[in-house]
Amino acid sequence: MSSKTSRSGLLSNYDSGDYYCELLGSDTTPHSVFDVIERQLSTISEKELRNRAVAAENDMFDLGVTFTVYSEKSAIDRVFPFDLIPRVLSAKEWTEIEAGIKQRVAAINLFLADIYGPQHVLKDGIIPSHLVFGNSNFRKEMQGVKVTNGVYVAICGIDIVRDQAGRFLVLEDNARTPSGVSYVIENRRMMLRAWPELFDGLGVQSVDSYGPRLRQALAESSPGGTNDPHIVLLTPGTYNSAYFEHVFLAREMGIPLVEGRDLTVIDSRVYLRTIAGLRRVDTIYRRIDDDFLDPRVFRKDSILGVPGLMEAYVAGNVQLANGVGTGVADDKAVYAYMPRLIRYYLNQEPILPNVDTHICGEPEGLAFTLANLENLVVKPVGASGGYGVMIGPRSSRAEIEETRAKIIEDPSNFISQPVVGLSVCPTLCDDGIEPRHVDLRPFAVTGRDTWVLPGGLTRVALRKNSLVVNSSQGGGSKDTWVLFPEAGE
Repeated sequence: MSSKTSRSGLLSNYDSGDYYCELLGSDTTPHSVFDVIERQLSTISEKELRNRAVAAENDMFDLGVTFTVYSEKSAIDRVFPFDLIPRVLSAKEWTEIEAGIKQRVAAINLFLADIYGPQHVLKDGIIPSHLVFGNSNFRKEMQGVKVTNGVYVAICGIDIVRDQAGRFLVLEDNARTPSGVSYVIENRRMMLRAWPELFDGLGVQSVDSYGPRLRQALAESSPGGTNDPHIVLLTPGTYNSAYFEHVFLAREMGIPLVEGRDLTVIDSRVYLRTIAGLRRVDTIYRRIDDDFLDPRVFRKDSILGVPGLMEAYVAGNVQLANGVGTGVADDKAVYAYMPRLIRYYLNQEPILPNVDTHICGEPEGLAFTLANLENLVVKPVGASGGYGVMIGPRSSRAEIEETRAKIIEDPSNFISQPVVGLSVCPTLCDDGIEPRHVDLRPFAVTGRDTWVLPGGLTRVALRKNSLVVNSSQGGGSKDTWVLFPEAGE
């Protein structure tokens, strides 16, 4: 692995230890872009770099690039911390990631079409029926419902990590309402303002086409094959933690941002209330969870959704992105079966392997987990944002025993995984540039086919030695660079 060697400038004391470094590569396969970035870092002082970092953070706040952290007593708007040293992926690395994501998204959509249709995968014993029917995200209302082009998941975020050997592994699937793409685009724009000279001599792929690509995919999935579909983005409102992203994406696509009260259903068709009267809606990019979509079908007390929306959806008169009931596919227990599902539906070997996963709802997985808690990462199957995660080697005896009690009480609610030594990237910290662990969330958009935004959201664990990268748990982000292929590559 990369370690401290003869370097200059701000990286002179940088030591990635035993972890794979995203900038340096490994001793046997050094990253081709390192020399270029090292030269740029040698021309700038730490004081100047910190000044640019502060200016970038102030710009983020002025632009409203924030997220909301909710606690029991308050809701606080915060800037998503942004580090100016980019994470770089070569064209070859990106080709592997892109192919693996497209493969995975294809399998997820086929799986959802199957479990809400003929259910061959259950009858053939590929995945236990109780993981589907007992899943809180399984929606019986979707059985037999046909969706345009078979696209249940139009927007998918796949969380990827790199281990100490440099292998890419899938950590998690996000098939409901994946968030974070707005930070990908804003991070790039911020980098171009704060440090434009860093791009000199490097061919970095653009991320600016996400909005048009998403709009095109949503149009392709509109029912009835309309040539000029009316698309809206449905938000829960200003108090949602990702409201900035809702505003951002509506603007990038050039579509209306609406709340449930702006829509009405008449004769199984959805209409938008406008000052010129009612206007038919063909596709809804919804950022509202299933439970709140339609008070006639799901939670009766919801004031966020649209009464009658499911009736219009089932009738095929409106398309929802993502579809209802897609949460079954990103459940952490179902995740463990994704390699099998890829082989079953596509007759292919997974391009991107899973992290080894033990399902506590199964006797062998439960026994292994309880016997090795101090060495494992334990996760609730339906949680997100890093909540409820227990990292054995970094937990107290009391925390481990508390987790043990929760697992014994409800085994099916938990999975466990080995601790992956996540790759690191140079990051500006209080004591200079130090290694911090990172992951990657690329975003795939599916209409008639699947396109993957070059790069994705690199999240960085800003706390020293922390493996938790989630923004809600104190993580930050970096600009993610995907390089164009070099001549002859």
